[in-house]
Amino acid sequence: MKKGCILLLLIFCFSCGEDYVPKPKAYLRLDYPKQKYTKLNTDLPLAFETNVLATNIISKEVEASTESYALNIEYPLLKGTLFLTYKAIEGKEENLRNFLRDAERFTLEHTKKADEIPKYPYENNERKVYGMLAEVKGNVASPAQFYVTDSVNHFLTGSLYFNVKPNYDSILPAANYIQKDIIHIMETVEWK
Repeated sequence: MKKGCILLLLIFCFSCGEDYVPKPKAYLRLDYPKQKYTKLNTDLPLAFETNVLATNIISKEVEASTESYALNIEYPLLKGTLFLTYKAIEGKEENLRNFLRDAERFTLEHTKKADEIPKYPYENNERKVYGMLAEVKGNVASPAQFYVTDSVNHFLTGSLYFNVKPNYDSILPAANYIQKDIIHIMETVEWK
């Protein structure tokens, strides 16, 4: 009887010998609708395709003396806005240099808080579209900026902002989603 109790006790103890494995941390999964694009024709001297998810597209003339316009593309679901500015180069090389310098300076202002700023050049000789996309990584106000130009008459620059306190990990899924739209704008821009 004693041997049977000991044997039963040993079987009971060793039968529950499953190792404890901690559960991995859970992360929020954000699924956004698949991007669908439609051509945006404006009064501006350019056209491009925008995501149908974007609404409240607001256009206004900034300066009447020089052909300069502002265009805001809002993403209410993502709480973000893509601020675009169009400027006419008017065939002056000096204007192009100034616009490029301003775009570069604006991106470099984020170096204080940015962890990294990779830049991706864009070039389409057939459509005469040349530009740069800067992805600003870190807790910054604007996680993406870009510009495109034909180098002679047109210059378009844009910056992405969110209506929340900058927290890179939190806004990264939305920033990546809108960054695909920025790339699509760069790829579909047509000069008039």
